[in-house]
This record gives sequence, structure tokens and C-alpha cells, in this order.
Amino acid sequence: MKQARYTSFLRPALAVSLLAGVAACASGPSPQPGMAAGTPLPELGQDGYANSFLGANYTLRPSDVIRVSVFREEGLSFDELPINAEGQISFPLIGSVAVAGQTPSQLEAAMEERLGATFLRDPDVTVNVVEYASHRVTVEGQVRTPGIYQFEPGTRLSGAIALAAGTERVADKGDIAVFRQTDQGVAVAKFDYNAVQAGTMLDPILMPGDRVVVGTSGLSQFWQDFLKSLPLFALFTRL
Repeated sequence: MKQARYTSFLRPALAVSLLAGVAACASGPSPQPGMAAGTPLPELGQDGYANSFLGANYTLRPSDVIRVSVFREEGLSFDELPINAEGQISFPLIGSVAVAGQTPSQLEAAMEERLGATFLRDPDVTVNVVEYASHRVTVEGQVRTPGIYQFEPGTRLSGAIALAAGTERVADKGDIAVFRQTDQGVAVAKFDYNAVQAGTMLDPILMPGDRVVVGTSGLSQFWQDFLKSLPLFALFTRL
């Protein structure tokens, strides 16, 4: 009877202990108090990932949609002007205008100069971005809703995962790959999302066209072997 009572007592205690352990594993590492990691480490290839987004310095890209207003000229004011694949817009009186690569303020000055060369006297142009359509990220792997998502400039890796409704319960959050097209070719990086969530690793800023893969077991064997060969998380390597 004593043994039976002893075993009966242990079972709920063991269950509570196991549940606590599971809860601890599911919640991941606790965020560290103080400032989150925000300084890029060049030796880990993190240069460029800590750049903050400044709206005034945003450079326009193909597929973005802008609003152009010319003061007191309703016929020259448009709520939505999409930037075409060549990075241009078509505008009355002045025709094609090269837009890509310019900030809104630079474009305002350029359009004021060109419009001023026509019959307009001291034109006052305002340019605003109404849709960052060029900013799309592919999120796949062990997330709840894989897909292609539009994001605001300055969005970080954590934001991409949130757009995909978060990781699956059994996701390998310590094994996340980010593929990026660069002028030199495709670059790939690994990130430990547990460390990102805890604030001990930089939460990288996304770039248009990035591909985020949560849990790389679904990739081809070549990519799995290649990613395993990287010496440390967040090391970007060009292919």
C-alpha cells in the first residue's frame, strides 16, 4: 500500500514537471533585459543588416506606386502612378520621367525643374510613396502560412515570419536561411531565430526579393550540406 501511495503521489508531480519542461522548451529563450543586439559584426557578414529605414532617404524602385501632386494644378495631380519595370513614369507635359534610384525629394526637384521649363511658373510638386510594391519577401518552410508577402521598408526577419503567421510548433527555429540576390550573384545566410527573439543576435533588415526558409530540411541535399558547412550563424556567403 505504501508503494502504491508513493507511486500515486509521484505521477502528478512527474506530470507537472514534464509539462513545465515542455512549456519551457516551447517558449524558447527568455528575452535578455537591456538593449537588444543591434551592432553588425563584420566578421559574421552582418554589414548592411542594421541599416535603419529613413523615409526621407528611401529610394524609389520599379513597381512602387507614388502620388504626385502639383499645387493648384488638378490636371497634373495623380493619386496613384505606378513605376514601370524600366523605373519610369509617364507624366503630362514632360513625358517619361526616370524615377528609380531617386528619393521622393529628389524627384520633386527634378519634376519642378522640368515642369518649370514648360508653361508653368514656379511649380510646387509633392511626391509620396503610397505602395511599396517592390518590397516582397518569400517565406517558406516550417511556417504556418507560407507565401509571398509585401512588406514595409525597414521590416526585419522577425517581421517576415510574423507575416507568415509565425513558425510551426515543431519548427527548427535555430536553422533559418535567407537567400538574397546581389550584384555579385546569390548570397545566403543562416540565422538562429531563438537568439534573435532573445535579443542576443541582430534581427536583420529585409531587402526586396529576399527568400526566407525556416527549417532547411526541406531544401535539396546540396543546400543542406552547404548551409551546414557555414562556420557560424549570420555568415553571408556569395555563390
